Amino acid sequence: MAQGQAVLPEGDGMELIQGACVACHDVSLITNSTGYTHERWDYVVKTMIDLPDTMAADVNQYLASNFPQSYQRRPTLVEGDFEVTFQEWLVPTLGQRPRDPLQTPDGMIWWAGMYGSIVGRIDPRTGEMTEFMLDPTARPHSIINDVAGNIWYTGNGNATIGKLEPDTGEITVYPMPDPAARDPHTPIFTRNGDLWFTLQNSNMIGRLVVDTGDIRLATMPTENARPYGIKEDSRGMIWIANRGSNKITSVDPDSWEFREYETPMPEARVGAYIRRLAITSDDMIWYADSGRGYLGRLDPDTGEVREWPSPSGPQSHPYAIEVVDDKIWYNESNQRPDALVRFDPETEQFQSWAIPSGIGIIRHMRASPDGNLVIHQSSTNTVGLVYIPGS
Repeated sequence: MAQGQAVLPEGDGMELIQGACVACHDVSLITNSTGYTHERWDYVVKTMIDLPDTMAADVNQYLASNFPQSYQRRPTLVEGDFEVTFQEWLVPTLGQRPRDPLQTPDGMIWWAGMYGSIVGRIDPRTGEMTEFMLDPTARPHSIINDVAGNIWYTGNGNATIGKLEPDTGEITVYPMPDPAARDPHTPIFTRNGDLWFTLQNSNMIGRLVVDTGDIRLATMPTENARPYGIKEDSRGMIWIANRGSNKITSVDPDSWEFREYETPMPEARVGAYIRRLAITSDDMIWYADSGRGYLGRLDPDTGEVREWPSPSGPQSHPYAIEVVDDKIWYNESNQRPDALVRFDPETEQFQSWAIPSGIGIIRHMRASPDGNLVIHQSSTNTVGLVYIPGS
């Protein structure tokens, strides 16, 4: 056993865990969990794998005995008058870890099943689901829809961008033109119809011209910036969140000129890193600083930055972020249950809720066409809707 590697405690059920669970994910996801009751472990296991009843009973007993419920990572929930309603669906293929869902204008919810190389679809009105199987090496990290109704995915595992035509199931694949561009990450469509995307570990961004299939790539100006989230503002400027630095980067889509904006990083021991961005109607850039536990706002005209500590503190790990009706929504991904947070920029007031399935985590969330939030919980194999009053 390598030094420092997580080890399961001895006991009846340990070998079953090693065979059934560790085949898909590292032991540390169990040993570092907050622990659950027997009933909750039963729920968690059922969202990941279908086991025979006797085997499931042994697994759940082992987990509940060795990793009982803990309250160390409970979120600090902020009460308020705003009310929301959650609805969640368990997707068909277990263990696929659905992520980055969106809702198309026809009401369908789509998701990327990264671990299963799947793009999935659910009709929230009926619950009917369809899964489209991709190349097993694709491992789609995220998806985006175009105006024609096609679903595009980033092939994080095989250095591709793919287009799925839902009516036919036909898939068109666009390989990266540079072997250094290994991991397409998050895509967006800009107003002119081009597809822009980040490549986190390759430290690049890219643009695919849909009409021609031409792909252009550029390396980020900061080494190991690790570009992650990506957005377009009302003026057509591209904005990049950097997972590896305390910088937010803008890109002029015509000149490909980069400009970097530094965010505060007073806690040098922890360091800032920014996974996702959201933009309000006044073109203010909002960000979730995962490393320091802050919600932040950048004024791109002045470079001024303001920050607010997230309610659950510096270890809360804000992650996904979105704007609905100029209110900021994000999640505290290190809390159990995963917490959904609302921030009103006018009053500077927070309110938060525990996500029902709650095991974590939302990695990307987006507004639906009718003003609700589309979310997911990768660890419980669920996608969901948050119904927002007035939507």
